[in-house]
Amino acid sequence: MATQKHTGKKSLVKRLTAQTGSKGMAIALLKKRGQMTKDGKLTAKGKKRNNMTAAERAKDRAAKKRGGKPSDYRYKKKTNTAVKKKKR
Repeated sequence: MATQKHTGKKSLVKRLTAQTGSKGMAIALLKKRGQMTKDGKLTAKGKKRNNMTAAERAKDRAAKKRGGKPSDYRYKKKTNTAVKKKKR
């Protein structure tokens, strides 16, 4: 993980810029993912992701990849990943 900065809501571009080391690269990635338009405005998908914290995005990614709901996962801040909660 390149950074622990900008983990709150409304910081998608700042966080990705810190992770990639380049605002241009961050914007290019967002455009490629369909989260930003060609003129640099967030799409509906981008706005949805921007309204999530880093933890919420990590849980959402894990749920999409492995199944289940985001609430089934816990966030690991050090690695910016989410792992399945253990059943009690």
